Amino acid sequence: MGVDPWPIAPALPAPTIMDQRWLDAVFLHWRIPEDVAASFMPSGVAPDIFDGSAWVGLIGFRMQGAGVGRGPGIPYFGNFNEINVRLYSREPDGTRGVVFLSLDASRLAVVVAARAAGIPYVWSRACFLGADSLGAKGRTAGSGSAGAGGAGYSVRRFRGGARSEFAVAADLDAEAADPLSIHLTARFGLHTRFRGRTLYVPNAHSPWTLYPAQVTLLADELVGAAGIHVAGPPESVLFSPGVRTQFGPPRVLVAGPDYCRTAGN
Repeated sequence: MGVDPWPIAPALPAPTIMDQRWLDAVFLHWRIPEDVAASFMPSGVAPDIFDGSAWVGLIGFRMQGAGVGRGPGIPYFGNFNEINVRLYSREPDGTRGVVFLSLDASRLAVVVAARAAGIPYVWSRACFLGADSLGAKGRTAGSGSAGAGGAGYSVRRFRGGARSEFAVAADLDAEAADPLSIHLTARFGLHTRFRGRTLYVPNAHSPWTLYPAQVTLLADELVGAAGIHVAGPPESVLFSPGVRTQFGPPRVLVAGPDYCRTAGN
């Protein structure tokens, strides 16, 4: 019997503050130098290294049924496309998370509320590209499906004009369970700065069903707009039909401006 490489999500502290589903997720990842990733880390965490490198991700998914607590999803505002640029973080005790550099979404009210909480959302036109219309513009959150093997996203920011289009064709007859795929997707929390503090916001979800994929479309400006240069095709390309996830209350990791990132500083 094989060993499941997926770690079990830690128990989520009460109360549950959000419940949502992430559907048709596309993951593109590139290697970057550790010192580049370190410059974006909040105090108290360091880049989470795999195979000698830090990694930057461009991830798109369809948010569905997002709601407060364990209640039902909020109509309209709980359903939208999200495209994020993210890095991977690690606390001294080994707790792993993500650090978002940007999150593009088409719901202005969501963007305003999230930015007030310190999450770097950006108001954009963000469209889902289903398998039957890859390359077409103006797809909406409910249109299309990756069931035919393809999915992607198109983004145009209302301010600044940065754009992105990317799509993949997934091999639905295979499974991505290699250590790198697990490292990049088995993440149960985020690290963020808020009012001079570093916070950790935990979440819990079942293992992603991951499929290896190939890039069929890639013209991205979001990673560069976040301040990171990548060259060439992504080294890791994945697709997942999605998961349901819940978020717990944040905890303070670092409080105050005098914290030193490493012992001896």
